[in-house]
Amino acid sequence: MFVAKKLRAENIAEYLIYMWQVEDLVRAFGLDIDKLYDNYLSRFDNLTAEQQQELRQWYADIIEMMRSEGVTAKGHMQICRNVIINLTDLHRRLMDSQKYPYYHAAYYKVLPLIVELRAKQGDADEHSELETCFEMLYGVMLLKMQKHEISADTAKAVETVSAFLGSLSDYYKKDKEESLEF
Repeated sequence: MFVAKKLRAENIAEYLIYMWQVEDLVRAFGLDIDKLYDNYLSRFDNLTAEQQQELRQWYADIIEMMRSEGVTAKGHMQICRNVIINLTDLHRRLMDSQKYPYYHAAYYKVLPLIVELRAKQGDADEHSELETCFEMLYGVMLLKMQKHEISADTAKAVETVSAFLGSLSDYYKKDKEESLEF
């Protein structure tokens, strides 16, 4: 909860990846707040009792959202889908404007990777280009957590996609703070 709040304000791309991790964590504990608390959340002993209660309630709310939105087994909560929608809208405005040539260059650098990933997945119509980028980063992160080796080509693709999403995230923050001109 505390991390999510900070990331949402500072880096929307990292926030989205974090929230996908939260969804998977909740699923790993069977959407059971008691199991989640007893086996994971209670380890955060640097929190006050009040903060522990806030954290537990935040996860309980996440569990309720996941249940009510029907994403207990797979998929993403509406709050995560809204981030993709908002980022996609900003992406389109940036691409339609001539004022952001560096963003255009970053997009055209990542576009062949998006095309390749979508072809491999076979679901090009199912996800937006941005969601494909996020899924790639999240998938590689999971592989690294499982101690799988990542090829040099994949590492280079991650670097390119991360730079692109980092740029988009920076523009998102700037747009929220002072409204970009298109």
